[in-house]
Amino acid sequence: MRFSVAVLFLAVFSSCVVAYDPLDPTGNITIKWDVMSWTPDGYVAVVTMNNFQMYRHIMSPGWTLGWTWAKKEVIWTVVGAQTTEQGDCSKFKGNVPHCCKKNPTVVDLLPGVPYNQQFSNCCKGGVLSAWGQDPQASVSQFQVSVGQAGTSNKTVKLPKNFTLLGPGPGYTCGPAKIVPPTNFLTPDRRRKTQSLMTWNVTCTYSQFLARKHPSCCVSFSSFYNETITPCPSCACGCENKNKCIKSDSKLLSVVGINTPRKDNAPLLQCTHHMCPVRVHWHVKVNYKDYWRVKIAITNFNYRLNYTQWTLVVQHPNLNNVTQVFSFDYKPLVPYQSINDTGMFYGMKFYNDLLMEAGSHGNVQSEVLLEKDKDTFTLKQGWAFPRKVYFNGEECMLPPPDSYPFLPNSAHQGQAFISILIFSLLTLSLVVMW
Repeated sequence: MRFSVAVLFLAVFSSCVVAYDPLDPTGNITIKWDVMSWTPDGYVAVVTMNNFQMYRHIMSPGWTLGWTWAKKEVIWTVVGAQTTEQGDCSKFKGNVPHCCKKNPTVVDLLPGVPYNQQFSNCCKGGVLSAWGQDPQASVSQFQVSVGQAGTSNKTVKLPKNFTLLGPGPGYTCGPAKIVPPTNFLTPDRRRKTQSLMTWNVTCTYSQFLARKHPSCCVSFSSFYNETITPCPSCACGCENKNKCIKSDSKLLSVVGINTPRKDNAPLLQCTHHMCPVRVHWHVKVNYKDYWRVKIAITNFNYRLNYTQWTLVVQHPNLNNVTQVFSFDYKPLVPYQSINDTGMFYGMKFYNDLLMEAGSHGNVQSEVLLEKDKDTFTLKQGWAFPRKVYFNGEECMLPPPDSYPFLPNSAHQGQAFISILIFSLLTLSLVVMW
């Protein structure tokens, strides 16, 4: 009995912990329902999805939102989105609802839909930018008319069992909670109105729930050592080892080989790490008062372009970034007293798109950092990052004992080993004598 309770406690505790991101402790996606008017059999609500995550966005094919109605509600109309299934609406003789399912699933509309189907902040194919990258593009909205529902604050029953795919698994949504009504300003900003009723749903992300293995890895190199520290072998799992394709394979010339699949199955280039993405950190130059790093991101997936990608790095010297040459950069300071984390992302219309695997499947930049003479050193791997995230997913780092070392350290180590071997040989000869 005690063992069962302990296992249950551990499972609950783990599920809480994995949804917490120490580099973005307040990051979440908040879904807000604002009831704007009552109808004869229900209400009209504006649903707003805000991505408050600093560096994790939702890329194509976009978000999918689901829930379960508390009673026998139906959706009469949707503007700015659509449900994926209509369900059984055979009992309706006149007007037929847009959806009669007990558990509807809603997706965003694609760009370019007719104007009468659009709503503010809609029709982006479900793509949501990260809050830290582009706050204006981190919002999605649609309007829904609900029937066979309550017609007052006391009779409305909140939907339950919310689910969010973004676009794959990983998000866990809490229950809907009634909050103070949202205030709105008229276009002339002289009059304030408010919703009739408002409730929020908060969804948090867990990489543990999203996938079994990491989706990226990190390699290191430096100017002071010819050795390149590669990504760990099978860093992202080797399940696709038999399905990968070599970079010089003739299959790459087959028409349609790069076309994305409905199940989003990757087509990876054969590597020892089998990761879709590799981040390389190269310590390039050591000046008197500054030092320079080169960052390169390589895509090994032949079926996926990464739009609006983000790279988050944790390193103590990021508090003195002097210049970033080919990426945009933004410091992340979740704890005001510690400034050791920053987000790199592509410049719009220049390198914000990481192309599929191949000759164009990489982006790179250099970073100039000012030295802090009290902390800067090239010893013991200090010049390499502590954590690396790509598109919000933590990447696997090489083991610390494999980092490029200073030549002086190597000579000292070799001298110590030589002295030790010589001493042992001498001792053995003395004993034999």
